[in-house]
Order: sequence, then structure tokens, then C-alpha cells
Amino acid sequence: MGVQYMPGFGNDFETESLPGALPQGQNSPQRPAYGLYAEQLSGSPFTAPRGTNERSWLYRIRPSVKHTGRFSAVRFDSWKSAPNLGDHELALGQLRWNPMPLPNAETDFLAGVHTMTTAGDAQGQAGMATHVYAFNSSMVDDYFFNADGELLLVPQEGGLRLKTEMGIIEIQPGEIAILPRGMIFQVELMSGPARGYMCENYGAKFTLPDRGPIGANCLANPRDFKTPVAWYEDKERPCRLFVKWCGQFHVTEIGHSPLDVVAWHGNYAPYKYDLSTYSPVGAILFDHPDPSIFTVLTAPSGEEGTANIDFVIFPPRWMVAEHTFRPPWYHRNIMSEFMGLIKGQYDAKEEGFVPGGASLHNMMLPHGPDAFGFDKATKAELKPVKLEDTMAFMFETRFPQHLTRYAAETDTLQDNYIDCWNDLKKRFNGTPEGDWS
Repeated sequence: MGVQYMPGFGNDFETESLPGALPQGQNSPQRPAYGLYAEQLSGSPFTAPRGTNERSWLYRIRPSVKHTGRFSAVRFDSWKSAPNLGDHELALGQLRWNPMPLPNAETDFLAGVHTMTTAGDAQGQAGMATHVYAFNSSMVDDYFFNADGELLLVPQEGGLRLKTEMGIIEIQPGEIAILPRGMIFQVELMSGPARGYMCENYGAKFTLPDRGPIGANCLANPRDFKTPVAWYEDKERPCRLFVKWCGQFHVTEIGHSPLDVVAWHGNYAPYKYDLSTYSPVGAILFDHPDPSIFTVLTAPSGEEGTANIDFVIFPPRWMVAEHTFRPPWYHRNIMSEFMGLIKGQYDAKEEGFVPGGASLHNMMLPHGPDAFGFDKATKAELKPVKLEDTMAFMFETRFPQHLTRYAAETDTLQDNYIDCWNDLKKRFNGTPEGDWS
């Protein structure tokens, strides 16, 4: 039987991998079944309101105190945390990158993460970091948890098997996974090397955006989010647990696997989502709605309507607006936008923005369709057109995103990105018709 999941977003789940392992009617019996240990994993303060209070009870072979020994400092120099200022000398500008190359040397997930931007402050639990990853080797006896924030993984090439304390998640390009802050996990390859993107959320956890006037349906529907059923690994051999804590990395050696949760119940858990199940809403008469209409998940900042992070996608959809410039309009924005492309083309950037690549338009820097896209859109016959075989996304944040040295100096940085607007010409000639020649 393949990997199994439970549907729903933010549900209070219960699951067991051995019959009777999950206590009924209480959380902490004197002697749990199978000789297990009861342990609570809290994702919020004890006194958080019921709607945001997150915790799960885990019933495991050993308590987590047995999954750590003496820690030693270790370095992953390509993974940076905010604040990370003054890391390079590249001047401000709109930026775009080609895909990160796949490694030649043996590289696992932790070594394959390269930070592109940081924003806010990891220790202040506000802001985010954007990363790209490329690796060709599974983690075998190594495990990891991130105390600085939850992780949103967006594969672009190659599938991932995420073995977590609370079950197994498998994702392919076109799917995403969320790993909560503090969740122990291991990353395996499913078929060949893997490449993709990752957002590290230092702030309040991701949730579904309010739909407002849209009502009860469409966008990302809760039933399409999948949480894994309980699974455990009873492995007795030398293992290592790596930890990211306040921007620093540490490692401890243990004699067994820490993925030993036999049963659990609660609402603090990892989950996956298939982007193809997103039901987009858009203009059906004229004009182009704000891109916020395509928000899948949002991490609130405490200021209503101003997100710590929005995860936005640009999926296949029909374009039907009349007498309308259909691609995204030219824009300056208080939010900062990091974009990636999983497959196909992005309608505002039909040349130079390729799958596996990325772009950054920081707060108040102008951006919009390239000259080719503008010319095509202004001359197109405005009949119904379906954008197919495409999936772009955006990590958007209220904070300015600061480049890392890697992002500023990597060979994949496109020196000529700014030239994509060179051929936009003056069309004003003093007449109402303008010059559209």
C-alpha cells in the first residue's frame, strides 16, 4: 500500500500505526500501550486563543530528550538567516537568475540548500528567507529540524520523500509541502536528482487566506490539503540529528532513529497540497485583478491585510477579459516579490524566465511585462484564451529582501535582465489615439 493521507486543513487529526497505540479519553496515561512515551509538541504558546492554539500529542518509542546528546557546532555556509546585511556589493535593481545547476559531487538536501534572500529577523520571529535547493543524494542516517521557522518546499525537478516524525509525505513538481517549526524530518530522493525552491517562514505559521466576498468556495479548498498517517522507524544504529537554531547549525550523535512516533493526535502536523486542485478566480468581463486573488497560503504579520508572507501561484486559467491588457500590469509595490517558475512560461515574462529560474522585485522597484509580452498583448485578438502548461509562483513579503553573497555573485545571475524593457517605446504623441505603430 502506498503513502496514505488524511484530508483537511487545520483539522484535529488522530492516527496510529499499531492498534491501540493511541490513548482514548486522555493524553498522558500512567503507562501508555506498547511501552511508549507520551510527549506534547507545541507550535504555539499554551495560552494562545483556541483558533490559533496548535499542539499535538505524540506517542513514541523514546522521548525526544533521548534524541539529543551533546551538541557540536557545524556549518552550512550556503544557508543564511536574517538579518544578513552587507553580504555583497551588488547595487539595487530588478534581478533574475537562471536555474541553479545540479551538483556533480555527492550532495544531500542540507548541503544542497543555497539562500537567495533574507528578510526581517529570525530571532525576532518575523520575516522569511528564500532558498533554492539542488541535490543528488538521499539522507540516510541524518535527520534535521529547524527551530527558526516552518519550511515550505516547492519542487521543480525530481520528487521528494519527506520522512517526518508524524508520517511520510511524497511530493512531485506541481505539489508543495509544509514542515512545521521544530518537526524532525529526513529528505530522500524518489527518482534522480532534485531541484526546487524553499521558503523559510520565521513568523506566524501559514494559514488559508480569508475569501471575503468570494464566499465559501474556490481558491485553495481545505479538503485538498493532505496530512500523513502515523508511521515509525525503529532503527538501532548510529545516526545524527542536525538542528538550525537562531541562524546557527548544530549536530548531535544518537544511536537510533528519532522518527519513532507510533501514534499521534492534534493539529500541529506536516501536510502537502497539489497545486492543480487550486480553483482560480479572475475577471470575467474586464481588467486584471490584483495578484493577491491567487494566494494559496498566507502567514499573517499582526497587521491586518499585510502579510509576513503570501504564497501566490499563477496556474493554468482562462483569460476572457474584454478591451483589457491581460498580462499583469506595470507596478510598484510596498511588498517584495520573489518569483519562481515550476514549468511552462509566465505570461508577463515570455523570454528569459525559465523553469527553475527566479526573479526578485524588491519593495517600490518598478516591474511588469517585458517589451515582447507588452507588444504581443496590445496586438492580440481578445478572444477567450486558455493559459496552459504553466505554473509560476511568488513568495511575497512585507519586508525588503536582502540578497546573499551567493545570489549576488552566482553565475546564474542574468546581467541583462534589465534590458527586457529597453524596447518599450514612447507611444504618446498628443493625440487621443496615440502612436501604436
